[in-house]
Amino acid sequence: MDLAELKEKYKEIQTLDKIPTFLVPKEEILGASRSLKEKGFDFLMDLCGVDWPEEKERFEVVYLFFSSKNYERIRLKVRTNESVPSIVSVYKGADWFEREVFDMFGVKFEGHPDLRRILTGSYFKGHPLRKDYPAGKRWPLKEEDVYKPSLKEEEEKDLEEILINIGPSHPSTHGTFRLLTKLDGEVIKWMDAEIGYLHRCFEKMSETHIYQQVIPYTDRLNYCSSFLNNVGYCKAVEEMLGIEIPERAKIIRVILGELSRIMDHMVCLAANIVDIGALTNYWYLFQPREEIYTILEKCCGARLTVSYCRIGGLSKDVPEDFKEMVEYVLKMTPPLLNDVDKLISKNPIFLKRTMDVGKISAEEAIAYGWTGPCLRASGVPYDVRKVYPYYFYDEFEWDIPVGTNGDTYDRYQVRMEEMRQSLKIVEQALKRLKPGPVIVDDPRIVLPPKEDVYNTMEGLIYNFEKVMFGLKVPKGEYYGFTEGANGELGFYIVSDGSTKPYRVRVRPPCFAIYQAFPKMMVGQMVADAIAVLGSLNIIAGELDR
Repeated sequence: MDLAELKEKYKEIQTLDKIPTFLVPKEEILGASRSLKEKGFDFLMDLCGVDWPEEKERFEVVYLFFSSKNYERIRLKVRTNESVPSIVSVYKGADWFEREVFDMFGVKFEGHPDLRRILTGSYFKGHPLRKDYPAGKRWPLKEEDVYKPSLKEEEEKDLEEILINIGPSHPSTHGTFRLLTKLDGEVIKWMDAEIGYLHRCFEKMSETHIYQQVIPYTDRLNYCSSFLNNVGYCKAVEEMLGIEIPERAKIIRVILGELSRIMDHMVCLAANIVDIGALTNYWYLFQPREEIYTILEKCCGARLTVSYCRIGGLSKDVPEDFKEMVEYVLKMTPPLLNDVDKLISKNPIFLKRTMDVGKISAEEAIAYGWTGPCLRASGVPYDVRKVYPYYFYDEFEWDIPVGTNGDTYDRYQVRMEEMRQSLKIVEQALKRLKPGPVIVDDPRIVLPPKEDVYNTMEGLIYNFEKVMFGLKVPKGEYYGFTEGANGELGFYIVSDGSTKPYRVRVRPPCFAIYQAFPKMMVGQMVADAIAVLGSLNIIAGELDR
């Protein structure tokens, strides 16, 4: 089924993002999904829900399909009050996404192989993203609700197999998530992942605040590169408003965004290599990371959760010595990366621990909805900055590193080379950094200067309106996406024309990646699970939201 056939068969819906969108009867969604896959839409990029309690059919299930061949996107919607058919049989990657919609909205997916809650516990009552669920509601924890493992160890049918937990407080998980693992000696026979320990319902909180107040919440997604989260969200809202931010703001976003990407990759590789048993490299990689933190701190006063972006630009201009600080990072980083390369890339112990370990083919990675360095390590050259360039990325000279085997070693190599490419981008962007404003001059969007607030009636009124009520975003829906450190970071925003978003859905890159991990590890050694998990860079804040 191609675009022309969809237009002929289903009702088309106009959206702000211009992605072809169609309303499909729920009994036809499975067939429509299968037809799209046959036509080359091999990627289920996202699947989420929206609650419209005043409508006859209350819940809207939204599917975003993507073609890795021609980079086209199609969105399908289904309306329902209770259930829709599962599409897991067509797209493996729909598994956790459908479980999340069930958990957050209560929509049941008929035919799903394992439909249960995923972000909240089994004791939880209600569905948090329904509009009639109070944002501040609390549940008293009763004795009978105290968590008990849902998967119990079987009776001694086979003494060779044992059931163990990796996490939720294990040093090698680098986050609070639990892996229940059945072992035959040291070989993994079965694995199940439990997440949600860091869930704080980012999407519910976003609905209860004005658009500007959502920015600090984005910091808490992938907190290893929080500036990239700021950029992704602000860029989506700016495009909904139809505003163009100043060139200087774009260049600064590129520079700090690429430095944040480098920092994120450094954390991933340093921790991964330490888990495997090599400590020296940790210090080599964390030296430039500390310098990047210093730059961010001088720009906005914060190191980890920066909240430096604003809708329309940046909160303030960079410090006077910004260029010199960035040049110092550009100078110091390559030798340290080379030192890590010399110590690790041909180290026989490292090679045995990473080569042909945790392999996933390009087809399997696409089937699960992988993006970012992990997908590129499997040989798929998809990068949002190249395919859908923004902020002058199409004018810079840089390459997309890709692997061939999709194993732990390739994921290491791709991230190493991506840091070098990011340094090239920063060097070019720094040369384009010219004096100018860093935020739009539009009183509808930004706070007026303080001297205007204190001395003019108009300034006082605009300041009061923005602080008390926020800005109004045109009614409609928009999926804005950028290249985060872990892959495509998407914000699906539904506006009802008010000053608060009706719905904010974030597509977290590592959510799709992590759901494949238990299947990848069957037949592998338990020690290999640690090496593979570190190479995936699962960030709990992004995973659980």
